[in-house]
Amino acid sequence: MGFHTFDPEKAAKLEDAGRYRYVSREELLARLDLGADETVADLGSGTGFYTDDVADFGEASNVGVYAVDMQDAMHDYYREKGVPENVALVTATIDDLPFDDDELDAAFSTMTFHEFASEDALAEVGRVLRPDGRLVVADWSADGRGESGPPVEERYDLETARELLTAAGFEVESGRERPETFVLVARR
Repeated sequence: MGFHTFDPEKAAKLEDAGRYRYVSREELLARLDLGADETVADLGSGTGFYTDDVADFGEASNVGVYAVDMQDAMHDYYREKGVPENVALVTATIDDLPFDDDELDAAFSTMTFHEFASEDALAEVGRVLRPDGRLVVADWSADGRGESGPPVEERYDLETARELLTAAGFEVESGRERPETFVLVARR
């Protein structure tokens, strides 16, 4: 697939509230189903648009959030915007995460799965998630029209994403295809 990165020069586009039409903060939080004192990672956090939503929820329940992005420029943008106290910035690729085995209770990827989904990256996500840990993926669908997001040929459809995760040892609990995107929830 694409395995590209988002251009940091266009980072301000990632702060558009119009992104909620693809996955709302309420849907993301409901699918993450976080409890008190859990630790979650945003895989491909960019400017922290969705990270902030999870962090805001997590402040009251002592949830710790890692904002993982491979581009320091994205973290620089996030710092300028203001990083919540319960968020730690992590510069890493998804196939080489600096977390211990079973360290995370949950992880999520919003519109970045197509950028990193490889056998190595998904095995690494499985390594850092605790047994029964949740992975929520909302991404552009290959079955979409391509009116927004990356070119259709750089995307996965729901079934292919399900197959990739199953091959990596995840159990897919739910998945839903939409006009431009899909959302799925898997457990390690």
